[in-house]
Amino acid sequence: MSQVKNITVWDDCLRIIEQIIDPHKFDMWFKPLKAVSFKDSTLTLEVPTNFFREYLEDTYLDLIKKTMHRVIGADARLFYQVRPVSSQPAMQYPAQETSVPVNKPVSVNTYPTSGNPGAFVFPGLKKIQINPRLNPAYCFSNLVEGECNKLGITAGESIAQAPGTTSFNPLFLFGGPGLGKTHLAQAIGIEIKEKFPDLVVLYITGNEFKIQYMDAVNVRNKLTDFLAFYMKIDVLIVDDIQGLLGQGSQQAFFNIFNHLHENGKQLIFTSDRAPVDLQNFEERLLSRMKWGLSVQLSRPSYETRLQMLRAKSLREGVSIDEKVLEWLASHIQSNFRELEGVLISLIAHATLSHKEITIDLAREVTGNLVSEEENTLSMDTVQKTVCEYFGITRESLLSKSRKRQIVQARQIAMYVSRNLLSVSLNTIGSELGGKDHATVMHACSTVADLISTDRQFKQYVADIEKLLVVVR
Repeated sequence: MSQVKNITVWDDCLRIIEQIIDPHKFDMWFKPLKAVSFKDSTLTLEVPTNFFREYLEDTYLDLIKKTMHRVIGADARLFYQVRPVSSQPAMQYPAQETSVPVNKPVSVNTYPTSGNPGAFVFPGLKKIQINPRLNPAYCFSNLVEGECNKLGITAGESIAQAPGTTSFNPLFLFGGPGLGKTHLAQAIGIEIKEKFPDLVVLYITGNEFKIQYMDAVNVRNKLTDFLAFYMKIDVLIVDDIQGLLGQGSQQAFFNIFNHLHENGKQLIFTSDRAPVDLQNFEERLLSRMKWGLSVQLSRPSYETRLQMLRAKSLREGVSIDEKVLEWLASHIQSNFRELEGVLISLIAHATLSHKEITIDLAREVTGNLVSEEENTLSMDTVQKTVCEYFGITRESLLSKSRKRQIVQARQIAMYVSRNLLSVSLNTIGSELGGKDHATVMHACSTVADLISTDRQFKQYVADIEKLLVVVR
C-alpha cells in the first residue's frame, strides 16, 4: 500500500479516538504516533521510545484495537516500530506478543488422590504442559559483561552448549541483590531452549518449591506426583535457594537433586550468599551444591555501569547525551537493578513531561529514588581505609616498596577505586604513587584473578568494600 493509504487509515482511527479520550492525553499519546506501513490488514505505528510503546500497551491497547477493527476490519493487526537511534535500525514489536520459550508436553505418572493404590491399580499416564517461566528479556544479548560477571557468563555459555555434561553442574551463582543473578540464570535457560528445544526447562524460586511441597504433603498421594513431576525436568533453575527452608522440603529436594544429577540433567541455583554461608541447610544438601562451580557476582565497575546504561538506552530507543550517562554511572554504584530503575524513571519522566534529558533532570529523578546522602567517597578515603585495614602507613602505600603486603594493599586500592569511583585509570595511578595506566590495569586484573582463586584474599576485598559502602 502507498504511504497515502497508511496516513488515511490511521487518520480515520485518530478521528474516532479523539472523540473518546481527554484532549490533553490525545495530544500527548496519539499525536506523536506515525503510521509507517499498512499491508494485509496490518498497521505499523512508529513510537518515539520503547517506554512510550509500553505505556500505550498498558493504557490504550483495548481502545486502539477496537478502533482498528472498526476502521480496518476483524483481521486488523497492530505492530509498533520504535524510532531508530542514530544509525541503528528500528526495533519492531507486535502488540502484546512476545517470544516466550515453551516446553514440549511431558508424560507424568499420577496416582489417585483418595486411598492407596492396590496391587492391581496402576498409576495414570498424564501429559502435561510445563511452563518454563522464562522471561525473554533475560537473554544473553541483554546482559552487559564486565569483571563483575565475566566468569558467570562464560560458564553459562558453556553450559548452554552442552547442558548436564560439563563440570559446571550444579552452577551456583551468588551475590548481593540487583547484581544480575536471576538474569544470568534465566539467560542460560533461554539459550538452552533455543539450542535444544526438546529439553524441558523450569525456573522456580526456593520459596515456591517449599510452598508446592507443603501443598503436596497435605493431599494423599500428591507428594508422589510432586516428585514425579520434578524428576521429568531436564534443566532445573532454582532462584533464591536460601528460601528452601524446612526439613521436609529439603529432603524432597535432596531426592530430586540426586535423581536429576545422576541422569545428567542440568541444575542451576542462585542465592544471596555463598553455599558455605547458607543457614539451616542439611549438610548433605550443602555438599552437593558445592559439587560443580560456585561463582560470585560482584558490584559492577564504573565502565560496566556506563556500558549497561548505553545498551539499555539503545534498547529503549532513546538517545541520551553521553555526559548524562556518565553522571548516572558515577552516582549510582550499588547494582544493575537500581541503575536500570533510575534510567527507566528518567526516560518516563522526560516522556511524560516532554522535557529534555539533562543532568539536572537526572539529578532530580535520582534524588527521588536513591539515598540523598552526598557521595563522599574519594581516592583519599579509599587509601585511608585500605591502610587502616592492613595496618600500614599512607607513605608505605604510595611508596615503591615491593613487599608482598604493601603491593597487595596497593593493588586492592587500585581495584576498589576503579569499581567505586568515577575516575580514570590514569588518575588512580597518579594518586597511588605515580603509576601509569598499564600498571593499574594489571593490578585490577591481578585482584580479579585472586578473588576467584584465593578465599582469604577475596575476604580482604569484600571487607574493604563494605567499609567504603558505609562511607557513602
